[in-house]
Amino acid sequence: MFGRTPDIFAFDANKAAAMKIYDWPTGPYPARVRIALAEKNLQSSVEFVPVNLWKGEHKRLAFLARNYSGTLPVLELDNGICLAECTAITVYLDALAGEPTLTGRTPLEKGVIQMMTKRAEIEMLDAISVYFHHATPGLGPDVEVYQNQEWGLRQRDKALRGMHYFDGVLRKQPFIAGDAFSMADIAVIGGFIFAKAVELPIPQECEALLTWFARMQERPSVRAQLAIVPPKH
Repeated sequence: MFGRTPDIFAFDANKAAAMKIYDWPTGPYPARVRIALAEKNLQSSVEFVPVNLWKGEHKRLAFLARNYSGTLPVLELDNGICLAECTAITVYLDALAGEPTLTGRTPLEKGVIQMMTKRAEIEMLDAISVYFHHATPGLGPDVEVYQNQEWGLRQRDKALRGMHYFDGVLRKQPFIAGDAFSMADIAVIGGFIFAKAVELPIPQECEALLTWFARMQERPSVRAQLAIVPPKH
């Protein structure tokens, strides 16, 4: 009964082509899914639908019907089911085609990758996001209806501490979750993208972290994402 994958779950390139991804091409969170797509060679299997962050389109009713949280990206399947949250989308894509190269093969790998991905979000990526939305002009007055500068600055400092944490991790191992590239690395790469956007320098003393990122930029999936020119807004 459990010896083979049922046909209903088998990868179908024609069905995959019906997938849509709602995102903003240079957004740090959408970048995570775009890098995952490139790693799995699935770029041609999706249609990208731009949702303009600077105009607040992600907070309008039409988009909220797809994602209650009003965040990007969102993966819409051909049956109308929508998956939000970068980790959930990456898990789906990783299982969709070939061996799971981004989310782990063994129970231990899966657990460590999930843990380090969550830490990348809490300690770096999400903290920079709060700093952006609260302690900078963010997406502008029409979108940023509430700001708490003190909270934003606290989160900026948290992100800097997170960078030092990951620097310590990378002094002991080649990748964020161990010996192989995973979605945990992609999450930290998203943090680098966001840090650059808000002009938050990575501390120079974080030598291992900076060396790791230089190495990550050699990956075709990351290089292609970083080469995208931000659309005018």
